[in-house]
Amino acid sequence: MFQKLTEYIENLDVESIPVERREALNPFIDYLQEKINSKKSISLNFICTHNSRRSHLSQVWAQAMAEYFQMKQITCYSGGTAATAVYPMILQVLEEAGFESVQLPKEENPVFAIKYSSDSHPIIAFSKTYDHPFNPSIGFAALMTCSDADENCPFIPGTEKRIALNYEDPKAFDDSPLKHQKYEKRSLQIATEMFYVFSKIKN
Repeated sequence: MFQKLTEYIENLDVESIPVERREALNPFIDYLQEKINSKKSISLNFICTHNSRRSHLSQVWAQAMAEYFQMKQITCYSGGTAATAVYPMILQVLEEAGFESVQLPKEENPVFAIKYSSDSHPIIAFSKTYDHPFNPSIGFAALMTCSDADENCPFIPGTEKRIALNYEDPKAFDDSPLKHQKYEKRSLQIATEMFYVFSKIKN
């Protein structure tokens, strides 16, 4: 992994996660452990309404933690109930943490290649619906990263497990002087929780 990203990960403070939040993460831990024990490949689809902010942060950080903890059988995806575009501040805070990103086609809904190391396949990030052909259609876990998506998607075809992770939306601060701080905080929270989850898995 890139040195800057490795240092960021190793400075995460899991003790900052409240007890009630740890309890909310337990179903995710249990699902991963069960799949690891059965020696099956694991597909995780992080879902939020517009697939523009929280779902991408979750996808990228989860994939990075799978790499950090050497769980090669895990592949992470993201989707929404509607397709929009990856919000630019998401790329900024991820780059500040140590990822590298390159924009591919320049279009209304751009595609980004996000890398956590120089010799690994990049994470392909673009806004799409959860059932887009790029995403798995069967045998995956649906991780709902916002309450709106959780409430408005009562049934997701093909999923073998549905887990609510619900994160507050930094979009509320898009027109605020606190914008960067709030996006950075949400990225840090998600990174810390993903580190906590993956650190609990006996590989």
